[in-house]
Amino acid sequence: MKQNDLQKQVLNLKEVSQYTGLSMSYLYKKTHKNEIPFYKPNGKIIFIDRLELEAWLKRNRNKTIDELKQEAINKVMLNS
Repeated sequence: MKQNDLQKQVLNLKEVSQYTGLSMSYLYKKTHKNEIPFYKPNGKIIFIDRLELEAWLKRNRNKTIDELKQEAINKVMLNS
């Protein structure tokens, strides 16, 4: 992916694949199942908004060990 492509707001599926490292077949499957936000303005070519893609990639975040420890400490302190 070229440096200019990183500035683009809307990416085609090939660019999304290069940007994320996800395979084209995986991306097609996700769009077919409507599991990733996408646009088809002409009913054929798939486009994905870069900011929506980044939000989709950041879903289901796992907490760090430190965050889990702090939650446990807070829970014990509240129940004391």
